Amino acid sequence: MKKTLTASILYLGLALPTVAQDTGGRLDIVVQPEPPSLMLGLVQNGPTQLVAGDIYESLLRYDTDLNPMPSLAKSWEISDDALTYTFTLQDGVTWHDGEPFTAEDVVFSVDTFLRETHARLRVSLEHVESVTAPDDHTVVFKLKNPFGPFIGVFEAGTMPMIPKHIYEGTDFANNEANNTPIGTGPYKFNEWEKGSYIHLVKNEDYYLDGQPYLDEVFYRVIPDAASRAVAFENGEVDVLPGGSVENWDVKRLTEMEGVCSTGQGWEYFAPHAMAWMNNREGATANKDFRKAVMYAMDREFVKDVIWNGFGTVATSPVSSKTNFYTDDTIMYDHNPDKAREHLEAAGYDGEAVRILPLPYGETWQRWAEAMKQNLEEVGVNVEVVATDVAGWNQKQAEWDFDIAFTYLYQYGDPALGVARSYLSSNIAKGSPWNNVAGYENPEVDEMFAEAATAATPEERQEIYSKVQKQLVDDVPVAWLLEIEFPTIYRCDVQDLVTTAIGVNDGLRDAWVEQ
Repeated sequence: MKKTLTASILYLGLALPTVAQDTGGRLDIVVQPEPPSLMLGLVQNGPTQLVAGDIYESLLRYDTDLNPMPSLAKSWEISDDALTYTFTLQDGVTWHDGEPFTAEDVVFSVDTFLRETHARLRVSLEHVESVTAPDDHTVVFKLKNPFGPFIGVFEAGTMPMIPKHIYEGTDFANNEANNTPIGTGPYKFNEWEKGSYIHLVKNEDYYLDGQPYLDEVFYRVIPDAASRAVAFENGEVDVLPGGSVENWDVKRLTEMEGVCSTGQGWEYFAPHAMAWMNNREGATANKDFRKAVMYAMDREFVKDVIWNGFGTVATSPVSSKTNFYTDDTIMYDHNPDKAREHLEAAGYDGEAVRILPLPYGETWQRWAEAMKQNLEEVGVNVEVVATDVAGWNQKQAEWDFDIAFTYLYQYGDPALGVARSYLSSNIAKGSPWNNVAGYENPEVDEMFAEAATAATPEERQEIYSKVQKQLVDDVPVAWLLEIEFPTIYRCDVQDLVTTAIGVNDGLRDAWVEQ
């Protein structure tokens, strides 16, 4: 076996605290919108991951360079042929109800529960031949073929550990324990007052000596963005996770005395804003029209004015923060003349093009209006169709749009978070998270498949560079921004963001100066 990374090696590369952490205290954190559930094995939307990431854990965490770090696994080995991954589990881990956590829980979580419930992980598990537990502290994953990004799937939102003794043999979706989630994490579920708050308390039996440091955490539900900003100003909340307030409030809030902010903690997700363009019918079915959209948009203006500089103009379907990105592609600058040339080549006849904004606040509405203005300036007839969140989901899932705003997470590797949007095998009505555009290219399908299983990073980079060039030329969607969501917090809150998923698992390390 070839040992890759172990706990002792990993911690040499981390910045260790220079002062002793104070213990005790409470944090109030905004969560918005209110999660539909806290059962992370069943629901993986953003608000659920924010709260449940402190209740549930996986085998690994990831630093801001996406290197794996210990979590429920204290060390791991990868065989020379990259087909066998062996994890050694931490000692003394218990579930929140006091039952011991063992390798059998890992096997059940991965091979039974999550194969059934977790659509995104299921795609990665297609490469797994078996998951076994030679003993209570050892788990072995045998792969059918090398799968380069496999070491990146052991994150709480991607592969949460589920208690076998509670869920085995039950109807997972209707198990009563879903209402009172039980994990191994640093905080335990205590109470959920719907529409008001979710209360977690310190796990006194956590396996890391002395951690967590806080006594309790309240996740506050405040539906209105302006009210969330006021709650922070008034000291009612201590942390505004990324996206909690409108962008134009960020500067004012971060300039307050005793307030800090960071853009770190989104490296694993690398949120990529884009607009689906319906490749099946209407004006957007024509590649020249789609290129016209790219040249018509002033994305630098959007970055600087609408997003207040919190972002980078996207040049590819792969984020520059994600492994295997290349900038060797067509660069669609703001060029109205080129946009008009492509409109003429497309034979555009003035038919109405419907834009579906993302109903996540005024920032997104302003963005849709900016796109409308840019397109009208080059001669496109545009209609903005406003919806609520449910309507936005439904219209995308039913392909009832021409251009539709969204943003998706990339999960550190194109095989995990990018390919899903372009594979022809991932076209299916009923979901806003698959190949919603309806793009089909057999060569792209083949390249994604080859890149996912290529033996070396160099081979993967070569193939992913080719697939990015092809996609940027086909322009099945309009890539917009690599968006940034600054986390705003009181400066007396320390070590809040210590991993690539930020606040979602940061409360294990967080403490408050007393």
